[in-house]
Amino acid sequence: MAERIRTGAWAALIALAVMATVLMQAPTPTKAQTADSFAHLVQGLGAKSYSAKIKAVNRLAATGDDRAAAILQAMVSRNLYSRKSDNRIVIGSKKDGQLEITDPITGEAAGAAKSSELSRLRVNNRLRRTIRTALGALTLASKDPGKRAIAAQSIFKSPKAEQIEILRSALKKETDDAVLPEIVRALGAAELLYGKTPEIRIAAIGALGVYTDRGVSALLKRIVASNTDEPVRAAAQAALEDIEERVFLWELLGQLFTGLSLGSVLLLAAIGLAITFGVMGVINMAHGEMVMIGAYTTFVVQEVFRSTFPNSFDLSLAVAIPMAFLVAGAFGVAIERGIIRFLYGRPLETLLATWGISLILQQMVRTIFGPTNKEVGNPSWMSGAIELDGGVLLTYNRIWIIVFSLMVVAMLALILKKTALGLQMRAVTQNRRMANSMGIRTGRVDAMTFGLGSGIAGMGGVALSQIDNVSPNLGQAYIVDSFMVVVFGGVGNLLGTLLGATTLGIANKFLEAWSGAVLAKILILIAVILFIQKRPSGLFALKGRAAEG
Repeated sequence: MAERIRTGAWAALIALAVMATVLMQAPTPTKAQTADSFAHLVQGLGAKSYSAKIKAVNRLAATGDDRAAAILQAMVSRNLYSRKSDNRIVIGSKKDGQLEITDPITGEAAGAAKSSELSRLRVNNRLRRTIRTALGALTLASKDPGKRAIAAQSIFKSPKAEQIEILRSALKKETDDAVLPEIVRALGAAELLYGKTPEIRIAAIGALGVYTDRGVSALLKRIVASNTDEPVRAAAQAALEDIEERVFLWELLGQLFTGLSLGSVLLLAAIGLAITFGVMGVINMAHGEMVMIGAYTTFVVQEVFRSTFPNSFDLSLAVAIPMAFLVAGAFGVAIERGIIRFLYGRPLETLLATWGISLILQQMVRTIFGPTNKEVGNPSWMSGAIELDGGVLLTYNRIWIIVFSLMVVAMLALILKKTALGLQMRAVTQNRRMANSMGIRTGRVDAMTFGLGSGIAGMGGVALSQIDNVSPNLGQAYIVDSFMVVVFGGVGNLLGTLLGATTLGIANKFLEAWSGAVLAKILILIAVILFIQKRPSGLFALKGRAAEG
């Protein structure tokens, strides 16, 4: 017996060796042979019986060839023909009363033909369903991850029972982390609608429960409202409630982000005003135009980069920020030295004068740049967004503006606390007459303070140009909100301005979701007025020129 086993084993080994030798010597199919095989499968679509056509469709889809998708799409669109002269399958498209012929194998144009020279391949409902299923399988088997994701998304929108096996097969083969969730979602939708047992459908609900998009919520609502098995309905209801709770939390996060974003914009627009108003007691109605000047400076800098240094466009904002500070600051010093210093102690005249200056600056910009909006581009590092669940988008430009506004506050705090100018500004703010008697040139401090506040407003214009239209009216949209922030936070107080801008920005966005944009602004204004009636000094009181009596 043992001898017989050894003999059989040796015979098997010899047979395997011979088979391996034959396989190694067998010729590898050439490209021409592969093309001939594919062409033969395409010709099978012209079979007379629908059963034979269905088999040909399935064989063609099994190749996974990208050309097969275009051919089957042409067939289901009734654009696939058989040429009567040689029975060759071709793709035809009507043009000028004729059919332009395309070779389905090579994709090359093959001339034109009359309708009488071609015979359109017929398609019935059963064959059409087979083709659509095959198209889904082909797209899910594509080498391009983007095409696979789009195919899965398309299936999710209108799943079919016959697509379940295709999706299961695609799920086993999928390796791309971005495509995998799309296939799982599409498979869950198909199994939920067409699963053969309640257990399969409940498992599909569990798979869908991790998603928070509206499509999944709509599908679960459809199941809850249908006459389906009670366990399935209960599972769908529980999953739907869980999704809605998570969506609500994500929406709160999105509103908080937009509120912080608006608060950072208000902070940039108001922080310069807080300095001039706090130190000098000047109601500067032209402050919004300093923001506008900063935005137009950004436009000019970007135009220079576009024409001179197009490959370095991403650096344009790094140049625009100091340029906007210098240009707007120079305008501020000129306004203070030329007009405002003659009007100290006369607040009404100061208000009217600065309002007139704002009109002059707006008209100047219209004359130089025109009345239309100007295009200011986002650098590549400020383009795009972080997408969170629930459809929440955190755009990079607003994230950077939040960071930039905090950097400006930190820079200004260092100037006020660590520099000679900051020390003199604080001295003038607390007691102007005493500072003057100690040798501080209060006129120079006034000019530098006004220039600093205007320069910071110009830097705010750089940030605003990335999220808003650059136009002559840009500053007018923020001047009222800026005054509200300054008064609410406390005149001349940086911390109060920061907290005031953040509070008003978040409150405004949460109210917008409930009442709309216009009513939200009205409610915020009423709330600020009531708060000032109760606490006239704002969140943080700070002595200034107005308190000197």
